[in-house]
Amino acid sequence: MNIVKHIPNTVTSMNLLCGVMGVIYTFSGDFRTAFIFMMAAAVCDFCDGFCARLLKAYSELGKELDSLADMVSFGVLPSLMTYKLMSVTYGDSYICLIPLIIAVFSALRLAKFNIDERQSDNFIGLATPACAMICGSFAYYVTNDPGSVLHSWASTAYFIPAASVVLSILLVSEIPMFSMKFKKKAKRGTPIHRQRVSFFGVIFVAIILTILLGLNWSFIILVSFVAYIVMNIGIALLFKQK
Repeated sequence: MNIVKHIPNTVTSMNLLCGVMGVIYTFSGDFRTAFIFMMAAAVCDFCDGFCARLLKAYSELGKELDSLADMVSFGVLPSLMTYKLMSVTYGDSYICLIPLIIAVFSALRLAKFNIDERQSDNFIGLATPACAMICGSFAYYVTNDPGSVLHSWASTAYFIPAASVVLSILLVSEIPMFSMKFKKKAKRGTPIHRQRVSFFGVIFVAIILTILLGLNWSFIILVSFVAYIVMNIGIALLFKQK
């Protein structure tokens, strides 16, 4: 029995386990721990692909398992975090159910990704981990800082539902979005390479602002991924006009 070929699937399974743990902590109202498990799932999601390439252990089973794990960690978990965040203010109101559409559109996104051959190097539409990071970091940040502007926005009846709808549309949109993975075959100086470098520059600026303003570390992730979306939409509009 070749144990090596099972290593990537084991890492993917850890992604799934982290997602389930995140769901458990979400229902207990511990957004900090839930978000940490979401980030741990993202690390596992990155590492399983890296392990598969390094060990040359690709398999159809691994591909399907990866999508199932992502559905829990980056589809179900972020939708439940935003649902729980709204329920703190609005209780059992039906409006709290609107963020759950993120789970539905994440499933559509993952299914689309599996059959779309255009997305081998970059993405068409918002990737589920990016959507999840926005939801998770937002939920943790506003609960950690009740006096912030974001907390006041989250307390309204329309902001989270509207954001959920926008993110859901972006998940299944046809907007090209660059992958954040640098590969050996990627050439320096190409538009994609410059976009990736610019994005990491945004992360650096977010880190500096967070330190200077004394903000919670989740602000770095929130600002970075919102900027990622804005950058890609801006680039898409620019090329469309040319």
